[in-house]
Order: sequence, then structure tokens, then C-alpha cells
Amino acid sequence: MEKILLIIRREYLTRIRKKSFIIMTIIGPILMAALVILPVYLSEVSTSMKKVAVLDETGWFYQKFHNQGNIQFYYVDKSVQQAKAEALAKGDLLLYIPLPELNLPENAELFSIKQPGLFLRSYIKTVMKSVVENKKLLAKGINPDVIKSVKANINLVTIKVTEEGTEKQSNTDVETGLAIFSGILIYMFVFMYGAQVMRGVMEEKQSRIVEVIISSVKPFQLMMGKIIGVGLVGLTQFLLWIVLTLALVGVFRTGIISGDITAGVKTLTEQSVSAGQAGVMAGNTGNMAVAQISELLSSINFKVLIVSFLFYFLGGYLLYSSLFAAIGGAIDHDADAQQFMLPVSIPLIFSVAMTGVVASQPDGVLAFWMSMIPFTSPVIMMMRIPFGVPYWQIGLSAGLLLLTFVFTTFLAGKIYRIGILIYGKKVNYTDLWKWLRY
Repeated sequence: MEKILLIIRREYLTRIRKKSFIIMTIIGPILMAALVILPVYLSEVSTSMKKVAVLDETGWFYQKFHNQGNIQFYYVDKSVQQAKAEALAKGDLLLYIPLPELNLPENAELFSIKQPGLFLRSYIKTVMKSVVENKKLLAKGINPDVIKSVKANINLVTIKVTEEGTEKQSNTDVETGLAIFSGILIYMFVFMYGAQVMRGVMEEKQSRIVEVIISSVKPFQLMMGKIIGVGLVGLTQFLLWIVLTLALVGVFRTGIISGDITAGVKTLTEQSVSAGQAGVMAGNTGNMAVAQISELLSSINFKVLIVSFLFYFLGGYLLYSSLFAAIGGAIDHDADAQQFMLPVSIPLIFSVAMTGVVASQPDGVLAFWMSMIPFTSPVIMMMRIPFGVPYWQIGLSAGLLLLTFVFTTFLAGKIYRIGILIYGKKVNYTDLWKWLRY
């Protein structure tokens, strides 16, 4: 045990002192924080104003297009060529609605120097669709206001009822997003750090250092020390990413948002309040939104989610890294790894490919059995947990994962102890089968 601890200490300290570890530890939180911060920041402080000139030959759409945020519409009455030349020269866009050949205008052309955004295109189509539909209704003697009055907006609220009878509001979209994110994160970490174990074994084998090392320790002790050491490096980096990401997001919220962005929002709010009742309604809507988000977050058991994530990350990593270590010990070059990597990787790849199916039916037969099979459970069970999984299923899945890890480690150790001392031979599956029988 003492020798394994020495190997773990060596692997851990050697890797956390590398420049690559320090750089990735810094860059990772910045990228993750950017995913949270940039959409909010850009949506609040975007100053890029777009102007759209509207040339409407039908006369149906005059004053139908209203300014939307940083998009302004203005109307022109010129020839198409002249309007296009003037608009593009100023960097504006031109929306040209020609006279229809038959009944109603259902086509339009949007001229621009750069590709227009999805929101602008969607807004133009929505406005035109509404105007044309109203014209069609009037032509048939139907008042469009009657149609609008009978339209209903259904809001379906999902409420979870626990075994104790407690009711909590939930959101399927939030749970689905959280499930897919957790599963893919497990997949990335297992592959990333499992590959590090394989690469580390190969480097020691190629440099012949392993011959010196195994004169003092058993091959199995060396393999376990390397697996656990790299796993602790991964866990350290992951925890640092969480802490630094939360710190960056917190700094942004208390700094930038409370400064420039909040100042702008405050100004808009004051304008709304001065308008009277509209300001009160906006405030109530904001409070309701905050309360609703808080209730949705409270419906997710984050304690179970975080503990399960750490367990399945470590369990999945230990399971696959033992196989990666065996592959690294059996081969001499990276090119030889492909024939062994594919069979090992297929369960994980299949798990990610099934994310859509599992997210749509988290309690289905396929999702249940894939969350029990140890080679797919690290990804699939993490996808099911946000939707609520009975504790006995989590316990059974965890137990099977641990038992399979012990079994695969035993088999991987038999391959590892022979493979690390064999050089210059292209190993195949027949050789691996022989080594397992020794």
C-alpha cells in the first residue's frame, strides 16, 4: 500500500506542476464563464444598430414593421435599383416587397452586404405572414379580430409529487438540458483523463523507465498508482474549474451587471414607471419570473446530482482508465492503439448517441437497462438523475459499476504486467487472450 501511495503522489505532483495543467485550469473556467456571461452581456449592451429600408410596392405593409431593439425600419419610395444602391452604400439592408403576379404578396427579397441575422429574418416573415393572413380573412368576410379573440395560449405546468405528498413545480426543458450536459461532461472527462493514463504508460514503456520501476514495485501496484494519481488530478482540475467559474460569474454579476448594464436597465425601468401602470406590471412580471426560476431550481435535488456526478465521474474513469492502461501497456505506438480503442470506446459513444432517446423517455426500458450496464451507466444514469430516479436504482447501478471496476482491473492487470515488458511486437487480440490465461 505504501508503494501505491508513493506512485500516486508522484503522478499527482508531476502532472499538476505541468504548464499544460496550469494553462487548462485557467482557460477552462474562462471559457465556461464566457458561455454564461457573453449571451447576457451581448443581449444587454449590443450597440450595433441595423437599419432596414422597406420598399413596399403593395402598400399593405406601411408602418407594419416596428423597431426591434437595435433594428430600425424606415420606408422609401424609389425604384428598386436606386433604393438598393442607396441602402447598401450606407451599410443598411433593403427589404423589397414586389407587387404579386396573382392574388396576395407571399414573396419578398432582403438585400444586404452581410448575412442578416436569424431574428431579423424571422421577424420580417412573422409580420408579413400576419398581414397576408388578415387580408385573406377579410377577403372571405371574416373579421381577423374574431380569430384573434378565440386563440388560446396554453401554459402547461409540470408538478412533481413526491412519495411524502409534497408538490414541486418542475420544468422538463431545464431537466433535459441539465441531463444532457451532465452526461456529455462525464463522457469528456472519462475520455480525456483515461487517454492520459494510456499515454503515460506508453511513454514510460517507450523510454524503458518502466523496467527500472518494476524492479521495486509490482506491475499491478504501478498501474493502480497511475490510475488513481491521474484520477485525483482530474478531480482537482474539475473542482478548481467549478470554484473559478462561479467566482468569475459572481464578479461579473456584482461588477459589470451592477455597473453599466444595470444602469441602462435602471433608466429603462424609470421610464416605464413614469408611464404609470406599465411600470408596475413590468415589475410584477420580473418578480414572478424570479420566483418561478427559484421554484424550478428548488425542484432539482442538487445534492444527489453533485454527489452522483462525482461518483460516476470517478467510477467511470476508474473503469475505463484500467482498460486504457492495459491498452497502453500492450502497444508501442499511438497508431497501434486504434484497433483496441474502438471496442473500448463504443459503449461510451453509444451512450452519447442515445442522449435524445434517454432524455425523451428517462423511465423507459432502454434508459433503465443502459443505466444499469456499467459501461454505459456513467453517462446514462447521470442523464436520468435530473428527472428523478429511485434511490434503489442509483444504488444498484453504483454497485454494479464498482464490481465491474474490480473485475476489469483484475483482467487489465494481467495484460499490463506482461505487455509493459514486450517491445517491437505488434500485439493482436490472440495475444491478449493468451496473456489473460497466464
